[in-house]
Amino acid sequence: MKILVTGGAGYIGGTVAGLLTEMGHQAVVFDNLSHGRRDLLPSGVEFVQGELADRQALENLFIEAHDLGNPFDGVLHFAALIEAGESMVHPEIFFRNNTASTLSLLEAMLAHGPRRLVFSSTAAVYGEPETVPIQEDARLLPTNPYGASKLLVEQMLAWLNQIHGLRYAALRYFNVAGAPESRGGAITRGEAHEPESHLIPLVLDVALGRRQSIKIFGDDYPTPDGTCIRDYIHVSDLADAHLLALAALEKTSKSADRADCDFRPLIYNLGNGKGFSVREIIESARRVTGHPIPAEIHPRRAGDPAVLVASSEKAIRELGWKPHYTQLDDIVRTAWIWHQKRYS
Repeated sequence: MKILVTGGAGYIGGTVAGLLTEMGHQAVVFDNLSHGRRDLLPSGVEFVQGELADRQALENLFIEAHDLGNPFDGVLHFAALIEAGESMVHPEIFFRNNTASTLSLLEAMLAHGPRRLVFSSTAAVYGEPETVPIQEDARLLPTNPYGASKLLVEQMLAWLNQIHGLRYAALRYFNVAGAPESRGGAITRGEAHEPESHLIPLVLDVALGRRQSIKIFGDDYPTPDGTCIRDYIHVSDLADAHLLALAALEKTSKSADRADCDFRPLIYNLGNGKGFSVREIIESARRVTGHPIPAEIHPRRAGDPAVLVASSEKAIRELGWKPHYTQLDDIVRTAWIWHQKRYS
């Protein structure tokens, strides 16, 4: 298949683009490089620099591919701002970038592009959960603009599916971590956010001496050790799920002309199903790196729920998804290898 990967120069998008190439597909990355890195793109991946809000540029990309007899078969959409804390300071930027710009992509797809989309959503659409682990049919009530900006996209997709027949999968996940290992065990890319806001790379920065300590935002949450609990999923397991969702959309599309075909959007949570606290992440990093990693307690951040853990049973059952990195230390280990290589 020929797949457009928006935000494909980023951490997750780049990993998925690499997996597409390894599987024999043609990946075309569309990215503005505001947070992505072109030098980390895998070989064999075509790169197009552009803004997601530029509907005409996207339409031209679809039209050109069609005219050359090699149209796109689907879109994997990763391009988005992801810092929940920042969204509580500048919500307007998140609604502009994550929601409005995605509408430009969807309009371009409806006009000249493929009708299959895998959307990188977030389990932040649930907000403060009523029960844990969170099921896909749980109440949707985000506690920050980041989650709200993603939920608005899901709502747009539901209507475009109902009215225009756009077929989509929305994958909801929380914290992605680790670095992809090649078949030979080599690690050539990983998290490279600038500025960095994710816990595991920040903790590893302390181990490398790039930071003096790690900040813990709140130690008075109603959790066993007082710190927030989050799902952590390895980036390679997440990439596998995206390709499985794409294959599921391909399968449903082949039966689209059947009178008895009743397509329902594919919505799946992706996670480890149990979650790890901030203190557990720090302890894991201490074990893996052999460094003490000092920690400082700071006040809670606005918009941070105490526990966010998603059930992945539906994805396992319906997509045949099987995570390979189920132990926290294994996730941190691959991240540590990449982190050392990046700053050596």
